[in-house]
Amino acid sequence: MKILLVEDSKFLRLATERAMVRAGYDVTSAADGEEGLRLAREKLPDLILLDIMLPKLSGPDVLKALKLDPTTAAIPVVVMSGLSQKNAAKLEKDGAFAFLEKSELALDQGTEPLLVKLESIKKQLAAAAGRK
Repeated sequence: MKILLVEDSKFLRLATERAMVRAGYDVTSAADGEEGLRLAREKLPDLILLDIMLPKLSGPDVLKALKLDPTTAAIPVVVMSGLSQKNAAKLEKDGAFAFLEKSELALDQGTEPLLVKLESIKKQLAAAAGRK
């Protein structure tokens, strides 16, 4: 599975990328919204993990741009946020597939919760694809 990780925190980006690669994912990462959008169009990943607070282009703006572009519109986007779920309904309306609360993932203490969530998301995607 090809994953694009868009995260501006260098520590979180590197730790998350390393863990996903070890778990067998093909990972590309971007440090800001503009780079994330460009890489999504170039690499056409199977899944995008998108931080909300990003330099150059915010997560919600990247999400909208991805969903408006026919090339990337079908790529599932999982929003990662340190903010509460208060934005979840709006982001869902804008096309987010799922949400990961950074505080629940506790990435500073290890990446196991993230990998468990990714497996769950993979199953949801497979089930959704089977229903089409």
